[in-house]
Amino acid sequence: MAEKKVVRVESTGTAQESDPTWKPTPEAKSTSTRFRLIAAALWVVAIGLEAYAIFGLLNQDPVNMVLLIVLIVVIGLLAVGGSLLWKKANRLDPASKSDTVRFFVQNQLGAIITVIAFLPLIVLILLNKDMSPQQKALAGGLGAIVMVAAAAVGIDWNPPSTEQYSAETNEVTDIVGQDLVYWTKSGKVFHLCEKVSAVNLKSKDNTIYSGTVADAHAAGKERLTLQVAQETKQCGFDTPTPAPDTSTDAP
Repeated sequence: MAEKKVVRVESTGTAQESDPTWKPTPEAKSTSTRFRLIAAALWVVAIGLEAYAIFGLLNQDPVNMVLLIVLIVVIGLLAVGGSLLWKKANRLDPASKSDTVRFFVQNQLGAIITVIAFLPLIVLILLNKDMSPQQKALAGGLGAIVMVAAAAVGIDWNPPSTEQYSAETNEVTDIVGQDLVYWTKSGKVFHLCEKVSAVNLKSKDNTIYSGTVADAHAAGKERLTLQVAQETKQCGFDTPTPAPDTSTDAP
């Protein structure tokens, strides 16, 4: 296999020596804000379509089933798109675990918005007097399936936090001497150097990426490898630097 190339990605944030608490760079903060605004716009459109379906479509007799099904699918796609962008924003600018309420809401907002965008519509479909039982079963069942699928995408099962970023950054800096880690596109975790076997496995793009801990999280990596001790040895970071020989030969 050809030797892998190493690519350094743009930094999104780090912890400073004067302040061990991790902070995003201004560029990362700006990007996360843009992602959140786009996600909010997608969610607003989804809830707007839900309102149209409730106050317009379901009040028609007969109900246009084709349009109702199309609206359910489109609302689901908008909810999923917003959730994915919101998750990306959270990896660039995570919340702190010390603020429990904000931490929960910020990381699970995609699932919350999805339920808001679907649950009232599903209930009113099932209560609609102008729809047959077969129509209710079709539209209500499809709505429930799309809601569950979109909500599952919106849930962040392993949400990032500033505490996690700070701890990992400080641990890496203590071992490596700087905030620098390595990962591959297909991997779930990041590593201490480009020599370790995990990043040298065969991959489609044949590329090892390097950057800060925050860069790795922004690339979708969940955490630092659990094999820190093993990789410390493989990378040679546990080898003490020999002291200079200050002795002099006797005349």
